Amino acid sequence: MWGAIRTYVRVTDRVSDYVGYAAASLIFYMGAVLIFDAFTRNVIKMPVSWAIEMTQFTLTAYYFLGGPITLKNEDHVRMDLWYSHLSERGKAKIDLVTVGCLIFFLGVMLWGSISSLQYAIATGERRFSMWNPSVIPIKALMVVCLVLMLLQAVALVFKHVATLRGEKIE
Repeated sequence: MWGAIRTYVRVTDRVSDYVGYAAASLIFYMGAVLIFDAFTRNVIKMPVSWAIEMTQFTLTAYYFLGGPITLKNEDHVRMDLWYSHLSERGKAKIDLVTVGCLIFFLGVMLWGSISSLQYAIATGERRFSMWNPSVIPIKALMVVCLVLMLLQAVALVFKHVATLRGEKIE
């Protein structure tokens, strides 16, 4: 059984890495869109109506896609006042409790995001702006990224349980 768990953790970590690197590349896309907007607005005096909203959507995708790799690398914010003084087993116990809370939170978020996506699909929901883009793609991405974060949180559970058993999963 531990072989299957190790495979699950390895595959989940690799997917999180790929998704995280794809998210990192979105910074260049956002920069290009903003430079294009500045050029069209200031140089040729023909502003585009979609650039700022496209940048907002891209930034939202950046945050969503960065979640799994942040969990994998444990780059999230942690109160380290007394945590750093714990043993590896003590840290694993605390992390199991916090990951349990995270899984609950992500489950609630996933439930709400699926409901929101269903509503957006049923009504053809759009942003109220001059560009008037559909919100379905960004809501679908939110659902996918929450699933990826849940998968990564489960992988963290396996890693912490392995630490409590005196083993290491990498």
